[in-house]
Amino acid sequence: MVKNYASIILLGCFLIGGKFAKAQEITIFSSKDFDLQGKVKTCIVVTKYGKEEYDFNERGLLTKSVTRYNDDDYSVTYYKYDANYLIEKRVENYHDNQFNTITSLAHFYTIDSTSTKKITEKIFSYDKEILDQYEYWYNSDDAIKKIVRTNNNGVDETLVEYKNVKGEATTSYLLNGIILKSVRTSKRKNKNKKLERVVLTKNYITGKPNTAEEAIYSTESDKLISKTTYRFNEKENQFAIENVTTYGYDTKGFLTKSKLTSGENLENKEYIHQFDDEEKGNWVKQIVTPDNTYTTRKISYYPEETLVED
Repeated sequence: MVKNYASIILLGCFLIGGKFAKAQEITIFSSKDFDLQGKVKTCIVVTKYGKEEYDFNERGLLTKSVTRYNDDDYSVTYYKYDANYLIEKRVENYHDNQFNTITSLAHFYTIDSTSTKKITEKIFSYDKEILDQYEYWYNSDDAIKKIVRTNNNGVDETLVEYKNVKGEATTSYLLNGIILKSVRTSKRKNKNKKLERVVLTKNYITGKPNTAEEAIYSTESDKLISKTTYRFNEKENQFAIENVTTYGYDTKGFLTKSKLTSGENLENKEYIHQFDDEEKGNWVKQIVTPDNTYTTRKISYYPEETLVED
């Protein structure tokens, strides 16, 4: 249910002990990232795969998330903030209803803003052993410019480079001097003369192109219109299309349909929503046809502030 964006995203993923693992992603989630509107306090999501629970503070920031696979196996993540900065994240895993100290982690963040901003993240096991340290360095525009990872395997450095040529903005990530990922953002008009934002992301393995994704967004609604995935064909020395997905929305911006094309295969889906009430505007049940699968959400809210007359 989480959208493909977050309030703050720095880069990549985290793999313990991996010498050439990508830099870790620091993310601050808000209720909007879960397709929620208004002053949501809690949201419980139930699917046939399990249950997810989310708690938010009154500013809309995620403070706790629980993923339940069954009654005895679940994961709990806690988030703590200082103003708009994440200062602590704890991931606690339970198996057979027993706390697993081996896979549970604690992340602590410190912010140094004496000159240009630097965030230091230290990751500990619940046995109080430090596993990793990350330093996130920013430039004068408050954009990430360098990520340094230190652990028992040594030091890895990810440099972030920015280029803007003829209206196309490209951000490149280089791990120890080797290209890891590039993201190019541009704008264009479609056949209906409407402006679109195009985001092309290319992923590399040991400097060689591997996969790519082109996402097209409406500049009016900021909704995802289509997504095309590619895989690099070494024989042809170019990216080849794997599949294309297009999306449709109603006048309120809720997803109504999607069409996935993969080679000669075509998969159409329709999405039907039931809402809690018109004023709050959050869906509490989503039905997907022709699969006839559904997702339900139980949502609670903070009380609305009332004005006191003199």
